[in-house]
Amino acid sequence: MQTLIVVAIAGLAAQFVDGSLGMGYGLTSSTLLIFAGLTPAMASASVHLAEVGTTALSGISHHRFGNVDWSVVRRIAIPGGIGAFAGATLLSSISTEAAKPMASTILFILGLYVLARFLFVRARVQRAGLPGLKFLAPLGLIGGFIDATGGGGWGPTTTPTLLADGRLAPNRVIGTVSASEFIVAISASLGFFTSLGGEGVRIEFVLALLAGGLIAAPIAAYLVRHLNPRLLGVTVGGFICFTNARVLLAAVGASGGVFLGAYVVIIALWVTAIGWTYRTLRSETPTRSRKRR
Repeated sequence: MQTLIVVAIAGLAAQFVDGSLGMGYGLTSSTLLIFAGLTPAMASASVHLAEVGTTALSGISHHRFGNVDWSVVRRIAIPGGIGAFAGATLLSSISTEAAKPMASTILFILGLYVLARFLFVRARVQRAGLPGLKFLAPLGLIGGFIDATGGGGWGPTTTPTLLADGRLAPNRVIGTVSASEFIVAISASLGFFTSLGGEGVRIEFVLALLAGGLIAAPIAAYLVRHLNPRLLGVTVGGFICFTNARVLLAAVGASGGVFLGAYVVIIALWVTAIGWTYRTLRSETPTRSRKRR
């Protein structure tokens, strides 16, 4: 019973992070389930089954608060579903360990770019137009495949890329990614059940993850709608760097002391960037108020 409570709390926290930052649910939940004794394939299957419910509510909540661009959802969700189904069916025979350092390097660089973009650019950061199919289809395929084979990765792959592209506001990026993840979760679940037959999936863990996620989804959607885009962009950029640092440090054989030192530096810089952005926004508010008067 205590394990189920911990899983439910983790599901709540993971969905809150995922719904407000556009990433983190699969990575957090899969890590917990593997720690509890499930194989990577079974953990990923369980997480994606729970995500069918959490992403549905998350998408509805984001739509209610105006965070979803449905034209982009259509262009990225279908390729994402194809990639997720392929990744799920091939997980038992294909290892993604060798690709993790390369993917994390790309994501870490994108995280730095996103952070710098919203930290230093005070002018309007959103570009005109919407991402096209030539851009979204490959992104969806790659994101869906990584998500299914790694137990999570849809958000970390698609969110920083769409933020770096700059044609959607941060809240629209997060809402669109969250809504499209519903198709990815269904496709991955179908792939796992086709290849594994559902054997070994812990339904009690799925229900615990689902319960926590359903509570957090509408709260996270509300938070995204009311956060300043610059502050949200800086927060997401730092989060991307933080979550990918572990893989990069492990790839170069860093010691425990180096791990600790690197995380201390990253967190210090991240907190400083958020604080500086917040103070900058506070100092700009009176000026804008006087201009309106």
